Amino acid sequence: MKKFLLLGAFLLLQAAAVQADGLYNIPVKTIDGQDATLAPYKGKVMLICNVASHCGTTPQYKPLEAEYEKYRDQGFIALAFPCNQFKGQEPGSNEEIQKFCTEMYHTKFPLFSKIDVNGPERSPLYEELAGPKSPYPGDIKWNFTKFLVGRDGKILARFEPKTTPDDPEVVKAIEDALAAK
Repeated sequence: MKKFLLLGAFLLLQAAAVQADGLYNIPVKTIDGQDATLAPYKGKVMLICNVASHCGTTPQYKPLEAEYEKYRDQGFIALAFPCNQFKGQEPGSNEEIQKFCTEMYHTKFPLFSKIDVNGPERSPLYEELAGPKSPYPGDIKWNFTKFLVGRDGKILARFEPKTTPDDPEVVKAIEDALAAK
């Protein structure tokens, strides 16, 4: 009986590890259209955010960049995925989005190509982040929904759009994730 319990525990741990690695293997595209994955960020704490340039929440680019600058040397990365699903508030091309973010908010964190975060064309990344198997399932409600992912690839928290990247709750969650080794 002990052998079966140990085998079961081992298989559960292995499945959890595969699921966490799965996040890193999901295909994405960089803002300039190159095929990529999140594998380069393995071992980092990630704050993944759907963004838009023409929205009331757009000023969150500033604290998102500030948190990135503050914690990046400790292993933190902010990752932005433009989305035009909320009242057409991200109408530009990837080139226009990149120019806007660089010129208006001086962003240095990675931007990716425009994606869908809900519906039948939902990106595989957002299926993992917010789909039925996520610890935080449910449709994305608006621009600047944020997911915190630990160094091990596990989704640790979801923050809704009104919760800014510099909100004490987000800052504490980032610091706690960075402290976990």
